[in-house]
Amino acid sequence: MLLTMTSTASSATDLGFVLHKHPDRVQTFDLAAGRAHVFYPEATPERCTVALLVETDPVALVRGKQGGRPAFSLGEYVNDRPYAGGSHLAQALGRVFRSALAGSCPHRPELVDRVVPLDIRVASVPAPGGLDRVVRLFAPLGWSVDATPMALDPEVPRWGEAAYVDLTLTGAMTVRAALQHLYVLLPVLAGSKHYWVSSDEVDKLLRAGSEWLPAHPEREWITHRYLARKRESVDDALARLIALDDAVSEDEDEGGGGGGGEQREDRPVPLAVCRRAAVLAELRALDAHHVVDLGCGPGALLRDLLADASFTRIVGADVSAGALDAAARRLRLARMPDSQRARLELLHSSVTYRDPRLDGADAIVLMEVVEHVDPERLPTLARTVFGSARPRAVIVTTPNVEFNVRYEGLAPGAFRHPDHRFEWTRAEFEDWCQSVGAAYGYAVRLAPVGEVDPEVGPSTQMAVFTRADSALAQGSEAEGSGG
Repeated sequence: MLLTMTSTASSATDLGFVLHKHPDRVQTFDLAAGRAHVFYPEATPERCTVALLVETDPVALVRGKQGGRPAFSLGEYVNDRPYAGGSHLAQALGRVFRSALAGSCPHRPELVDRVVPLDIRVASVPAPGGLDRVVRLFAPLGWSVDATPMALDPEVPRWGEAAYVDLTLTGAMTVRAALQHLYVLLPVLAGSKHYWVSSDEVDKLLRAGSEWLPAHPEREWITHRYLARKRESVDDALARLIALDDAVSEDEDEGGGGGGGEQREDRPVPLAVCRRAAVLAELRALDAHHVVDLGCGPGALLRDLLADASFTRIVGADVSAGALDAAARRLRLARMPDSQRARLELLHSSVTYRDPRLDGADAIVLMEVVEHVDPERLPTLARTVFGSARPRAVIVTTPNVEFNVRYEGLAPGAFRHPDHRFEWTRAEFEDWCQSVGAAYGYAVRLAPVGEVDPEVGPSTQMAVFTRADSALAQGSEAEGSGG
């Protein structure tokens, strides 16, 4: 396996500092089943190329296996591992360029974040789904992709093309970002790993992909293949990536990148702020004191709930341990006063699994959560929340897909978020709400969130469910009749 990276930046040999590999030396590194060699075919101030050559011994790989497949399998001895860029090449990148991957360059720290023109070539890369899939993985990251199909046998043209490409990537970015892209996406294209995929693979994926994978349009496909389709690991990784993406989007919505944080008079109130304000207003009107934010993510609503002393017991629950960690950091849980800390509980839980710890709440909030659930699992969600936990009230917010035509840059038919499994029209949302309410004995009231467009309605739609046998329902109906 051969990978080359070429820099044409001014003082191109600075590449040696970033990679911690001197251009005048050839270095060899031992791997689990082979060796990796690093050398520089060219190194001038105008152009510098580093080459990584990986020699893999497939027999040593088989001998090193513990459990799993039978001791002898022809596929273990006859395969593409010594030649195609996959998990072996990624492992070599992690071993040889560990410091560069981590963004460490003690001697020249200013080079870590320096964007430079790069050309990367991997001589043979698996291409499942053809050239289109390769382009869809690398192009959104800023790479110009040249993927040349390889013949099964150049001497026998009639045999056609192999499922491999000669890949060249061209772009301007940091060396660290380039290595991270390769470290994750090469095993993804190969579709398998030569070692046991354990739970720590999720952390590896997050370390290498946290800056670019949350917003990648192929995020789910990448995650499934990187984690060998292990459902529990995939669910954990996706939830953590979604939390990272939502946290960034929310900070952008609230002006977090502007350095001020104050709302400008000439700027409309961000939708995320409107949504939380609408939910808080409903909770106060319902006189709810024990509130569960189910699918709390990084804790934006929890922060607002804590600021209001009328909410005496607050529970944040999420399927992602990473999201809960982010919420704890956001809320400064470790430094929170004891009186406030006693009001808050963070739980690792799911909207589709029965959890007795959620029982007894005045209200459960599902804010921008249902659209992340596969449609076939919505009945399970309804049974869990309305049937089992059975709070006195449930508040649900979700996007109005009809409003999407008002968003510039959103392609026709596209959802607002890569992880959305669906987005409802106003009629579809109302149908679901009325069906759930009738099945579990809840009255339903629908309300818009944010500015209402006269043609397509609000950007966000909200439903307030109140249990028919509760005092909250009676109070809500009384308030509604008075308006």
